[in-house]
Amino acid sequence: MKTKKEIRELTKAELQIMQLLWKKDQAFVNELIEEMQEPKPAYNTVSTIVRILEKKGFVSHKTFGKSHQYFPIVEREIYLKSYMGNMLSSFFSGSVSNMVSFLSKKEGITLKEADEIMEIISKSKT
Repeated sequence: MKTKKEIRELTKAELQIMQLLWKKDQAFVNELIEEMQEPKPAYNTVSTIVRILEKKGFVSHKTFGKSHQYFPIVEREIYLKSYMGNMLSSFFSGSVSNMVSFLSKKEGITLKEADEIMEIISKSKT
């Protein structure tokens, strides 16, 4: 598996494909296209994105004749942790409280959500 430093940020199209692969565990290009919303992209477009993901080290494949079945080699949680860490560093000076403050002002946090956040923090300290 890749370490945090080696994980690059994905484009929107790459992330869409990765979300499908994380959900399905493995898939042929046609299966990925079936899961996508209309208007569905062309086969060659999805195939190209998957090959880019493979070059970036996010995906590998098994060969079945002329077909390839793709599967993720970077776990969703590992990518999410790296992505959020980069966002925290880039936009909030590494401060979780700055990020939560921003989100509460921008999105509004309900009392229930604040209680849930406090419960998560409480559990993480034990």
